Amino acid sequence: MITIKAFARFREVLGSETTREVAEGTTLAALLQEIARKNPKMKASLYDDDGTLRRYIIVMQNKKRVNHSEIESVILNDGDEIALYPPVAGG
Repeated sequence: MITIKAFARFREVLGSETTREVAEGTTLAALLQEIARKNPKMKASLYDDDGTLRRYIIVMQNKKRVNHSEIESVILNDGDEIALYPPVAGG
């Protein structure tokens, strides 16, 4: 079971916390694609028109930031916590 936590405006779309069962060997990229497939608003927030993860999205696995270049290769494990942060603005 993977826990997905969403923050700021992502929380409005996904809820603050949800869980998903994932098959062994599922990548972080596959999880994000599944979230986008099931939720069109989240898809528009996560991905550019060409299907590329927006560069300003912050993705964390177990409280450690994941570089976008690594998302395709990160394998999820039972008990992982994934956090999704939209761009931060303000001052």
